[in-house]
Amino acid sequence: MAWKKNATPQSVYRRQLSVRLRELRDGVGLSLADAAAQIEINQGSLSRIESGERGTTPVLVNALLDCYGVQDPAIRDDVLDLVRADRAQSKPWWRKYSAVLSPTRYDGYLTLEANAVSLRSYEPLLLPGLLQTPAYAEAVITGMRPDLTPRQIKALVEVRLERQKERLVGECPTKLWAVVEESVLMRRIGPPEVMREQLTRLIDIEETPHITVQLLPMAIGAHPGLYGPFVLMGFSDPSADLVWLENPQNSVYLEAREDVDAYADSFDHLRARALGPPETRARIERLIKELPK
Repeated sequence: MAWKKNATPQSVYRRQLSVRLRELRDGVGLSLADAAAQIEINQGSLSRIESGERGTTPVLVNALLDCYGVQDPAIRDDVLDLVRADRAQSKPWWRKYSAVLSPTRYDGYLTLEANAVSLRSYEPLLLPGLLQTPAYAEAVITGMRPDLTPRQIKALVEVRLERQKERLVGECPTKLWAVVEESVLMRRIGPPEVMREQLTRLIDIEETPHITVQLLPMAIGAHPGLYGPFVLMGFSDPSADLVWLENPQNSVYLEAREDVDAYADSFDHLRARALGPPETRARIERLIKELPK
């Protein structure tokens, strides 16, 4: 299984740039060592650029394009646009929260989510952060992170709300498909009014065309999701999809084709066995009525 541990994922633009530069070098039959020698750069540095481990500059990329004999202005502009976009994304909106994000690897997730065009999420324990109300999010973070101060908890809630605005609102929102275990909605997070507000939010979301929520009934027994939560992230071509797996210490992402395909198959299996949106809505409405007044 190909996985990356304790590494901040590169931006989607850098992933695209690394693929493009390798294709252009291969196209003229140059080895990595030959290309590095011609533009007088360390071979290890060029290797890291082509693998997406480090960013680069327009000056260096222009030198590479000259080395590869790229004369077409359109091709040069497209490649340089990727360089500029990657550099611009090095200062994202969540940077001011870095002190509280970095220890949790949450910043790595945000780097990837910021450019995803689709998210397929399976959650067996909590609602996805993009669907959480402020009160629910605060109760979850407070319970899960007793090491944080009230100020740090408030910062993480603010990040969650900003994510919702950035990803789910606007002209080109991210498509979100969430399969959630029925038991998630039966776990009382905070007082009854917090759960009532959260469940009502889920019903309201049903009217949003780019968001689909399905409940997975407890009665179905064992299923592929018992391994744990995961998020499948889809990106515009030529960036490949990947899988994000989160745990308290070492969140990881998988990008090998066989790994992504395996999780995609699992997600398809889960959504096929889950309640459809109308049945999910009916179940949520019953849960709201069962809450204490």
